[in-house]
Amino acid sequence: MRRVRSFLLVSCCLIFISLSAQTKKIIIKAGKLIDTENGKVLSDQIIYIENDTIKAVGNNIPIPNDAIIIDLSKATVLPGLIDCHTHITGQPSGDYYGDIFRKTPVDDAITAHIYAKRTLDAGFTTCRDVGSRGLVDVALRNAINNKDIPGPRLLVATFFIGSTGSHGDLNGFSPYLNFEGPKEMNGVANGVDELRKQVRYNIKYGADVIKFGASAGVLSEEESVGAPQFTQEEMNTIVAEAKLWGKKACAHAHGTEAIKMAVKAGVASIEHGSILDDEAIALMKEHGTYLDADIYNDEYIMSEYKKLGYPDKILNKEKLVGQAQRESFRKAVLAGVKITFGTDAGVYPHGWNAKQFKYMVKFGLTPMQAIQAATVNAADLLGWKEKVGSITVGKWADIIAVTNNPIDNVSVLENVQFVMKGGVVYKNEMTK
Repeated sequence: MRRVRSFLLVSCCLIFISLSAQTKKIIIKAGKLIDTENGKVLSDQIIYIENDTIKAVGNNIPIPNDAIIIDLSKATVLPGLIDCHTHITGQPSGDYYGDIFRKTPVDDAITAHIYAKRTLDAGFTTCRDVGSRGLVDVALRNAINNKDIPGPRLLVATFFIGSTGSHGDLNGFSPYLNFEGPKEMNGVANGVDELRKQVRYNIKYGADVIKFGASAGVLSEEESVGAPQFTQEEMNTIVAEAKLWGKKACAHAHGTEAIKMAVKAGVASIEHGSILDDEAIALMKEHGTYLDADIYNDEYIMSEYKKLGYPDKILNKEKLVGQAQRESFRKAVLAGVKITFGTDAGVYPHGWNAKQFKYMVKFGLTPMQAIQAATVNAADLLGWKEKVGSITVGKWADIIAVTNNPIDNVSVLENVQFVMKGGVVYKNEMTK
């Protein structure tokens, strides 16, 4: 009897191993396919996927008998989109001070999965999240990676690093008020020794990228909008320490001087980049620094933030930089600065990320260049160009589709009908 039981147990295990080892084969028939690496639109393409990986692409691919067929022959297919500047764990509720001072990271954790799903449904299969409270971004990333919840692949920054009184610091309150908790969880650090420790702390607790405030900001209450908030030595230290641990650094920077300092320090990207002069543009080209400019959200801030309870001093700062940022973007494009796609989603509702495409085209890019900014360029910035950003052999099967060709009208990307991430279909409205 024991031998029979042992035999049955071994047989069941072998059957389970055999079933689990079976390869899932998918064929996508694409009417049009946007080749983001070469800037071309191809017709009548076949994409062959095994499990989560693209194995073949072309117009004469043999179709295995046991493959699942997905017919997108009347659609335009392109790689999953990438947003390099999101705050995916929250968005304004309509109570400015309540959001900042009464809510806790637990509140963010309760709703973060909703925003992740909205972002994925919008066709963004990868995002860089550049600042969150209480390590919620790390937990969200891990839950998505474990397939516990749906959402885009995330690279996260954990705590925004800022100096005392900066865009990253609560300010305007009595010094007698005590905000308890580990100092490093505020992200506030000053001087090279504290900054090295803060970078190490962020990385220890899960940061994939280091984000710091090179300049003042808009959606905070310090007086300046663009003045430098670290010294050159401090910025150099942040970037060098990140590099030592194999991480890239990006800099929140609105003002011209702060942008130049951050570029000289060696950041991978300038976030916002609102006020660029010729010298700043030349430095960015020399260093190969990406411009990650959120040029849509001025529309939303100026139309909605008064209703959401934001004080006039913040709205007045947005008036100063909104149009200047767009003109800086135009100058950078004309000069040949490397451009990627970053929206600051969370400043406006998650899932609206693609609204930025038409503004990128309006201010200098072609539709193909705007799509490349959100695919191959973004993949390069993230250090993932071998994994995402194009529909090519060996990359993850992150694939989206729209009914019409976005090269003719880039705004069609605001309504993505098909979303696949890693060979799994999360949305398919093509057959309805």
